[in-house]
Amino acid sequence: MFGQAFHPREFVASLVVLVLSIALHEFGHAFSADRLGDQGPRRAGRVTLWPDKHFEPTGFFMMVVSLLAGFGIGWGKPVVVNPGVFRNPKRDMLIVTICGPLMNMLLAVVFGLILRAIFSSGHIAFFVHANGSLKMTATMLFDFVVYNLYLFFFNLIPIAPLDGSKVLATILPPDMSYSYARFMSAYGIYALVALVLLGGPVLGPVMGKAVDHVMRILLGPSF
Repeated sequence: MFGQAFHPREFVASLVVLVLSIALHEFGHAFSADRLGDQGPRRAGRVTLWPDKHFEPTGFFMMVVSLLAGFGIGWGKPVVVNPGVFRNPKRDMLIVTICGPLMNMLLAVVFGLILRAIFSSGHIAFFVHANGSLKMTATMLFDFVVYNLYLFFFNLIPIAPLDGSKVLATILPPDMSYSYARFMSAYGIYALVALVLLGGPVLGPVMGKAVDHVMRILLGPSF
């Protein structure tokens, strides 16, 4: 999610990747909730891969602005889930929560393996000398790996409204979970804004190292 400014064509490629990646993140929540017995996401039209069903105007605006600034961040329309209909509410809510980030990791792995195959076949010039539509394709392949890894790690930060806060609230003992959830409900969004605005110089390098490590595993020694 942190990088350099783009040329117009590369900007469009990166925006498309970010929109699709966030839409599929929300689809992961909706699909898992539906499979576990909550029909609410299906009635709301969220059990779909079409990005427009997961579109959130402010989140999209942030994607555009942040990409123009040289990094990519944004969000989609949250999936409303009713844990009360689950057979095992605590376990199933944890599954639904983690399926969003896991969808991003799945996308990173799939496109990472595609890139690894390209590198292994000796077609690294595909990236070095590509231009036009070929350059746009190369940018999108690479961005699918990078952005989805950042989305995976970022969403696991235990600050509301990120998925990591729901994961932590689920695994904490009941009394601690209640206090933590109340605190995050009141102050989580402020803590998240402060982290992004003030903690960027720390957060960026830390997440960058994690992303770089996973990319080296996915793409192999040619990366």
